[in-house]
Amino acid sequence: MKKKLLNILCCPDCRNTLALLAIKEANGEVEEGELQCETCKKIYPVLRFIPRFVPSENYADNFGFQWNQFRKTQLDSHTGKPIARDRFLTRYGDALLDFSGRMVLDVGCGAGRNSEVALSMGANLVAVDYSSAVDACWENLRSFPQLNVVQADIYHLPFKAASFDSVYCFGVLQHTPDVEKAFKALPAQLKAGAKLFVDVYPRLLLNIFWPKYWIRPFTKGIPPDRLFPIVQSMVKFLFPISIALGRIPYIGRKLRYAIPVLNYEGIFPLTMTQLKEWALLDTFDMLSPHHDHPQSETTLRRWFEEEGLKDIKVFRSGFIIGHGTKPESL
Repeated sequence: MKKKLLNILCCPDCRNTLALLAIKEANGEVEEGELQCETCKKIYPVLRFIPRFVPSENYADNFGFQWNQFRKTQLDSHTGKPIARDRFLTRYGDALLDFSGRMVLDVGCGAGRNSEVALSMGANLVAVDYSSAVDACWENLRSFPQLNVVQADIYHLPFKAASFDSVYCFGVLQHTPDVEKAFKALPAQLKAGAKLFVDVYPRLLLNIFWPKYWIRPFTKGIPPDRLFPIVQSMVKFLFPISIALGRIPYIGRKLRYAIPVLNYEGIFPLTMTQLKEWALLDTFDMLSPHHDHPQSETTLRRWFEEEGLKDIKVFRSGFIIGHGTKPESL
């Protein structure tokens, strides 16, 4: 943790100033220490360079497990392909800011797939996750001097209001217990004139035919370390079937959705080894979350409007993507 992060940190409970105590430093960063609220006196640890504002065990344990297991899998620096960058730019679209020197908040950073893109574009980034995926993100990206990583709860973000020039939250909201409440925790982080970018899974009638939605009720309660070998076995036997189905002319891309294993052949320019690794990661990601709550375009737009944001844009590009700007006067 960089000491200058204290300029925007606050107690997530009472919203007052934090003091840094009993620190151990390494390479100019706070490696170990404590943050104490100057008002309510609650103490939050800094462990392995990361301030921690949540319990070590929580509903996002499966994400911590998967991102530490597959720490580099989906980083562009690892694949050698701009897959994450292209995905990121699609979500920002023509509203993309000049990130250079801007304060940017990544809510739900995982292992840092999007964080790496934002950092490469010059952002002063604060990457947040509820799970122990923060450790993977820090290990992956600690060479970027403008990075801070924080373990925190989206419902109680430990930042002073109006601290960021841009906030994005990709691949996260549908996995929270209360999606609307999670979304509505984000606008307060924006400076006047700053932009919010989010995505959510689409709520579609066709979802009832996707194996994910009738298998996950049985798998979401299995501890990650027990579910993982089950998914390994599924991928071992079903991935070759999915590949074969996918190669059937005209209808193969549709047929392979009947197989409960993710298959990105023909979608991403990955080697067969990489395709298998992504299949294992994303099949686990598909079956393990405690929460999975798709939303409609109408609902997402309404949330932007209720928060008083302007220049709202909601559109479908695989996911449902939403943009909004905090008015100068709000």
